[in-house]
Amino acid sequence: MSYPASYPTVAFLGIGLMGRPMAARLADAGVPLHAWNRSTAKARTLATHGAQVCESVDEAVRGVAIVVSMLEAGPAVGMTMDAALPAMAPGSLWIDMSSTRHDEALAFHARLAGQGMRFLDAPVSGGVPGAQEGTLAIMAGGSLRDFEEALPLFEVLGSARLVGSAGSGQVAKLCNQLIVGATLNVVAEALLLAQAAGADPAAVREAIRGGFAGSRILELHGQRMLERNFVPGGQVKSQLKDLRNVLAAAGAAGVSLPMTAAATRSYESIEAELGGADHAAALLALERINPGVRLGSGEDRLPE
Repeated sequence: MSYPASYPTVAFLGIGLMGRPMAARLADAGVPLHAWNRSTAKARTLATHGAQVCESVDEAVRGVAIVVSMLEAGPAVGMTMDAALPAMAPGSLWIDMSSTRHDEALAFHARLAGQGMRFLDAPVSGGVPGAQEGTLAIMAGGSLRDFEEALPLFEVLGSARLVGSAGSGQVAKLCNQLIVGATLNVVAEALLLAQAAGADPAAVREAIRGGFAGSRILELHGQRMLERNFVPGGQVKSQLKDLRNVLAAAGAAGVSLPMTAAATRSYESIEAELGGADHAAALLALERINPGVRLGSGEDRLPE
């Protein structure tokens, strides 16, 4: 997809594991792009894609109509917004594609609205492969008008759906992460049970892929577990952050989520040592409470 020369300039804030391939896709599609990252060296990698690399947040957002943020968590979004707002023009649209708490998204919306600006919370699912391939699932919360303005950008990055008013995108992402986090742990349990009970876990995975138990998690992360490949992808610390946000939202809504609580405890048990590992490391947490049982015979591949 290409864009006319009149397409508004976009400031992309946060050139990390997910932000870099997302920003690169936008720039490659012809979107005029200002790129900023706290570590400028990461942003400079986008110069070869035609992006203008900015040394500061205010330089990145000055004169642009649309700001996209893809940052670590809500506090980072808030601090970046602090730095950006004095340079932003009334009427600007801020699209936060980070994963934050629901209450944080509502606060960002209120803050921007109070200064005559607009806000979409639009977190994503699909990980680094989805960001690279333009197949992210994008869950947006905000007005229909703002969603339609952002849609040409979203179509470069994946498939987007408006799921409700401001904050609803983060609710949808939390539901997504609840399913992902719990399913990762259940897949680890199934494969470890197969191993311990004397079946071939790889063959078991193949046998159940086409049935009701088949899933993207079984497909991709089940294979990661069999290969003992824990180089990220999605990280333990990110999955744990999201699950804690799920529990916070559940508490605010007055509901109990026992499966989410169990998955959270699983990741908490390995956070200190393996926070940077792929979230398929749910297997490692499970093996630690099952001494003497180990999936396969290969060596663990972990981030350096």
